[in-house]
Amino acid sequence: MAMTLNLNESQDTEFKQIWKDEYLKQICGFANANGGTLYIGIDDNSNAVGVSNAKKLLEDLPNKINDILGIIPDIFLEDIEQKDIIKIVVPYHPNPINYKGYYYKRSGATNQLLKGSALNSFLLRHYGKTWDAVEMPYAMVDDLDPYTFELFKEKALNSKRIDKKDIPKDYADLLDKLRLVENGYIKRAALLLFGKPNKVPTSGAYVKIGYFSSPADILYQDVIEGNLFNQVEKTVDLLFTKYLKAIISYEGVSRVEHFDYDENALREAVHNAIVHKDYSSGTPIQIGVFQDKLYIYNSAVMPNNWDIDKLLSSHRSEPHNPDIANAFFKAGYIESWGRGIEKIIEGSKQYSGVMPTISITSGFDIVFYAKKHALLTPQVTPQVTPQVTPQVTNMLKAIQGEMSRDEIMLSLGLSDRKNFREIYLNPAIEDKLVALTIPEKPTSSKQKYRLTELGKTILSDLGR
Repeated sequence: MAMTLNLNESQDTEFKQIWKDEYLKQICGFANANGGTLYIGIDDNSNAVGVSNAKKLLEDLPNKINDILGIIPDIFLEDIEQKDIIKIVVPYHPNPINYKGYYYKRSGATNQLLKGSALNSFLLRHYGKTWDAVEMPYAMVDDLDPYTFELFKEKALNSKRIDKKDIPKDYADLLDKLRLVENGYIKRAALLLFGKPNKVPTSGAYVKIGYFSSPADILYQDVIEGNLFNQVEKTVDLLFTKYLKAIISYEGVSRVEHFDYDENALREAVHNAIVHKDYSSGTPIQIGVFQDKLYIYNSAVMPNNWDIDKLLSSHRSEPHNPDIANAFFKAGYIESWGRGIEKIIEGSKQYSGVMPTISITSGFDIVFYAKKHALLTPQVTPQVTPQVTPQVTNMLKAIQGEMSRDEIMLSLGLSDRKNFREIYLNPAIEDKLVALTIPEKPTSSKQKYRLTELGKTILSDLGR
């Protein structure tokens, strides 16, 4: 009795109308991923068209696949919609499979040729290693930063994930305790985590942060380099002190800050980006801050057969960099149960009422949306800070009474009028920290600028 095909092409299913020997690449790709099924005699629209040489294929394909790929899949002749269809069921193979010296791997509904860092990571994992676990024969404990070791100890004690009696004083013993030494050699992860600035072993191990007025216009940016423990501290600190707006309110004499984003969710996202990034890619983590949203991109590699649905559902942790993840867990930066994404989504939704959007393409993208702050209660007097950059703060401090644009620029030691207008003056005016003395004629040659009451209050509150 003829069957009806009820399938579409996917991670584990592919259709080909006729057989060509080049389709051995698809079989190779399935074997290197999680296995899959290749149907011969099905067109791209999932219609059964059949094959005319089905019996010959049944005889030839087993030997051809075994001779070229070294594997033996199950091959069946099936009657689908009264057409002869060849079904090739390919199991996952624990050892890497190559097609004429090239390695392919199934990803989504496509077959990918592995090369460069992707090939390197693939081969390492098949032989029981990860990129961060590779031994570095010429690395020494002296290549690591004592300050970062002490920072780790402090964080680990505060997180209560290591008892004080279990933290060795000797740094070499601490590396061994963290499983960052193998066969007497320091692992690559140790250099990434604790390395001195010139010893971090990849050019892509840094974070870029930029503030954008539009997708094409960046107003200012920072690059955070160094080892990963320093990166995580500096990145979070810079985000909350320079890049993010806050609603300032006073409850009695207590100052309260309400940021546009849930602080815990944003910290979790930064920590996860640094832990799960593919450091062999050479691509930095990128954080873009806009007026109403913030995105974080990192070149993360998802575990085999993971898609966005798997990522967003309950899952166990499968870190791309297990040695880095272990050290970050011991320091209290991340959880070990795969709940990072859940915490980010739940925290953001509860705080702002809007879920972040997450996508997986060439890496991992997460976009947060700024909270629309409701009016506070009558007992609380709200005040809005500007984007409190050092530039805006310095300008507020420079303004004495009423001053012209040239007078302010001279006080700041600036000569570029466009730079002054876009980075200093306009943000302060938009946030009502600076007012024009002739507001009805903004381009007047007699125009001067003064601090508003809010500007004076914010400057006083910042203590600058």
